[in-house]
Amino acid sequence: MYPEFFKRAAGQLVFEDFLRTEYSEENLLFWLACEDFKQITREKEMMAAAKKIYTEFVQVDAPRQINIDYVTREEIRKNLSQPEPNYLNRAQDLIYGLMVNDCYPRFLKSEMYQVLLEQAEQQ
Repeated sequence: MYPEFFKRAAGQLVFEDFLRTEYSEENLLFWLACEDFKQITREKEMMAAAKKIYTEFVQVDAPRQINIDYVTREEIRKNLSQPEPNYLNRAQDLIYGLMVNDCYPRFLKSEMYQVLLEQAEQQ
C-alpha cells in the first residue's frame, strides 16, 4: 500500500530531513511508529507502545502533535486502554494522505531529492 521509498533507509532519512526543514517530520515519525506498532503481538507491549504514540503524537499539545481531526483523535484516546493492531490505521492513513498529497510532491522537486537521485545514478 505504501511506496517502497518510505521503506528504504537512505530515502527515508533524506525525506525526514526534508520534512524537518518544513517543520513536519512528525508525520513520517508517526507513520513509522504506526508501522512498528502493527508488528507488536504481546498485549502489554502493545499497550505501552500505544500510550507512547499517544503522548508523543496524538494528544493535544503533544511534543510532536500530528494534524488529525478531533473525531480521530478522540477515537484513539477512547481505545487507548485496549488497543488492537489496527487501531491507529485511520490516523495513519490521514497522515499518509497529507504526506503524499502535500509534502512528498514538494520533496520530489527539492534539491535534497535531486542529490539523492544523482547519488543513486552513480551507483
